[in-house]
Amino acid sequence: MSDGKVVAGKAQPRGKFPHVKVANGFAYVSGTSSRRPDNSIAGASVDEFGTVELDIRVQTRAVIENIQDILAAVGAGLEDVVSLTSYLVSMNDFGGYNEVYAEYFDETGPARTTVAVHQLPHPHLLLEIQAVAVLPHTSTER
Repeated sequence: MSDGKVVAGKAQPRGKFPHVKVANGFAYVSGTSSRRPDNSIAGASVDEFGTVELDIRVQTRAVIENIQDILAAVGAGLEDVVSLTSYLVSMNDFGGYNEVYAEYFDETGPARTTVAVHQLPHPHLLLEIQAVAVLPHTSTER
């Protein structure tokens, strides 16, 4: 059995796909950004002169916390994540991303792959993360 879910209170997907798909005891989280429900982007600001400031640390924290919220909607948490794939627009941001990542995970955490991509769906997005988690068994009864 598989079930897709769009999570209330999170930014709506920019296409016909769920935030998370549950199948065979796993939760597959779609690529997640720092986009907020109002479509603003955590870690992105534009001043009155049009100068854009992007902060990889703020974006990384927001992405991981969005994933945490999405997993909670299906009864899982960050501790259940077994694999992450991170997409960075620039490897120049790797240090800041890695620093914040280490606030949530260590060597006992999920397997991880980080790749550089040409661009993401919005020019202010520096990062997107996709995750796979094992759903914890809360009961052996059905």
